Amino acid sequence: MARYVRLDDRAVLSVSGSDAHGFLQGLITNDVDKLRDGAAIHAALLTPQGKYLFDFFVFRRGEAFCLDCEADARPALAKRLAMYKLRADVAVDAAVADAVHAVFGDDAREAARRIEGADVFVDSRHPVLGMRVVGRCGDSALQRAGIEAAERADYEALRIAQGIPDGRRDLVPERSFLLENGFDELNGVDFEKGCYVGQEVTARMKHRNLVRKRLVPVRIDGAAPEAGTPVFSGKSEVGEIRTSTGGLALALLRIEAIEGGETLRTETAAIHPEKPGWADF
Repeated sequence: MARYVRLDDRAVLSVSGSDAHGFLQGLITNDVDKLRDGAAIHAALLTPQGKYLFDFFVFRRGEAFCLDCEADARPALAKRLAMYKLRADVAVDAAVADAVHAVFGDDAREAARRIEGADVFVDSRHPVLGMRVVGRCGDSALQRAGIEAAERADYEALRIAQGIPDGRRDLVPERSFLLENGFDELNGVDFEKGCYVGQEVTARMKHRNLVRKRLVPVRIDGAAPEAGTPVFSGKSEVGEIRTSTGGLALALLRIEAIEGGETLRTETAAIHPEKPGWADF
């Protein structure tokens, strides 16, 4: 049965105006031309040095582009977009009062399509994450569509088990690189679209095979470490923990530590990396 969670840590801003398409196309990591027939894209905004700042889903609502982003980051994202606006005919509205839900599980796509009064699109990162529902509809609209409420921990367990990062909880602004976190394999980067902010560094890392670390799911034996806890192989630090739930976590680790077969440790736990089936490294 399809289930849903309300993502209270998400919010929406809109970008509109006659220059909005070209404006976004020259800034973000994915191709805005993919937004056809109700589709959405996952994308990021980077520093000129190719380091992560924000990530979001982009979808069309009439002539405007809407960004499903982290609620805490929405003011900073709106400010950053406005900085690039210059004289372009672009308006950035960070006061959109929409709720964001995730619908996942069996029949998620069919169930989500029955919801009225919302924008509904596939979460393009991985099939297990199902659908996104964005609009002013409350939980009752999802329940009328035959979708059952779930705990946020259930959704988090699915995400973490597949090694899928969740914004600034797993990536560090102005420090993280997208390709270390699987954004290309998770459909967040288009290498054919042309220039965007940070494109040169991202393309160089891809084509010269410069990625040395990867974010992967890990099983935890012992007390769950906090985000930011260092991970060691012997006496050598090889990475750090990101988000966790239950006995699972995400960890950014050196590739040789992932593939070496040795038991990794924090101060409180043994760490067992598991390479996701979608990951190519």
